Amino acid sequence: MDELKVMDDQSRLESLNQPKEYDTTQYIVIQLGEEQYGIDIKYIYNIVRMQKITRVPKVAGYIKGVINLRGEVIPIISLRMKMDLDADEITKKTRIIILKLDQHDSVGVLVDEVKEVVTLDEEHIEKITYDKDEKAKILSGVGKTDGRLISLLDIHAVLAENEV
Repeated sequence: MDELKVMDDQSRLESLNQPKEYDTTQYIVIQLGEEQYGIDIKYIYNIVRMQKITRVPKVAGYIKGVINLRGEVIPIISLRMKMDLDADEITKKTRIIILKLDQHDSVGVLVDEVKEVVTLDEEHIEKITYDKDEKAKILSGVGKTDGRLISLLDIHAVLAENEV
């Protein structure tokens, strides 16, 4: 009986020493002003340099207009304006990220800069609980990597029709 208990304790200790396997997700890290945000890579169809955006009348203020990308007309949204930040400043680093969501056609989001791709596992993502802060609802969590924090965007919430 004691032998069985020792074996059971030993197998429990061995399982504690085994590294846990976590699901990992890759994020494109973008810059908006001084803040860094992550967009789940599974939604990213393409990243293109800034190009002429054709204005569309009578649309929400955060919709910059449309572009023609290889024959497809894609609406462009200013993430800065959607998130109530300062107006966009177009620079050499400005990019348009083309997103492909399940239920939608393609949509482009204007970002200040595309920084890098990071891989985060569940252990390094802190989920956010919401009280009354409606603006925080566009975040799905905060990722921790290399001693810095990256706000992870819930791209479905960001692209929701109603203003954030």
